[in-house]
Amino acid sequence: MHSATSARLALDHLTVVDTTPSQLVEAAADAGCQAVCAFLEPMSVLPDMPQFDMHTGSTEFRETRARMRDLEIGLDIAYPFTLTGRSEIAAFRPALECAAGLDAWAVNVLNYDRDPNRQIENFSAFCELAGEYGLNVVLEFFPSSQVKTLEQALGLVTRVNKPDHVGVNVDLLHLVRSGGSLQDLAGAAPEFILYGQFCDGRATCDPEQREFEASAQRMLPGEGALDPAGFARALPRTCRASVEVPQHDALHSGISKAERARRAASGVRSILQNL
Repeated sequence: MHSATSARLALDHLTVVDTTPSQLVEAAADAGCQAVCAFLEPMSVLPDMPQFDMHTGSTEFRETRARMRDLEIGLDIAYPFTLTGRSEIAAFRPALECAAGLDAWAVNVLNYDRDPNRQIENFSAFCELAGEYGLNVVLEFFPSSQVKTLEQALGLVTRVNKPDHVGVNVDLLHLVRSGGSLQDLAGAAPEFILYGQFCDGRATCDPEQREFEASAQRMLPGEGALDPAGFARALPRTCRASVEVPQHDALHSGISKAERARRAASGVRSILQNL
């Protein structure tokens, strides 16, 4: 059994997307998780996410920090940090300050920059800036972004060359839908695989439905065809992990936040306990 992934699990915001960060912390504690992966701002592409104002010193910031302290819940990853061709790296300072103020372990990057040279330059500069705040950086590959595959993500993080501090966030769904394999993951240098996101899904998905699948409707771990048990075995022993299972249908059928969080976390734990 992988010691890190079996002992510690974070609840991702997408799993209970209808929460503010402070509510997410409560849901994580109720589900027996030790950490969260949280959005620092509401996302218009996630219509079920409530509005909140999260910045250093805001009411939501103070409330989230207090609940994290009282419930002993950590912040593994802060979202969203998106790099495009127009990104000005210095503009990320306020959000990085907020993440650091919540004692985040890492910040998550999605890269949509089409220029390969600028992509590496800006990503490197972002990693330097995050380092000033004591934050690790995880790069998430995603088929509709400009870092589409595990191979491309590893190419970027190895160029930055800050092992154990700048690495890849591997989402099981993205790995499968991008054409990658568990063998690819198992063969990667462990010091550059820093995070794993558990979920499940159908063996195949219509390309036109993949955005919805990724952001709104995945399957509970162990109920699909993506082999989360094999995913756990392929992750490095030191890798942190979360459960990222958006459940649009369950949400809109009235199943509570607490129950949705519990189902998702329990699914991962059952898999890890049986490795």
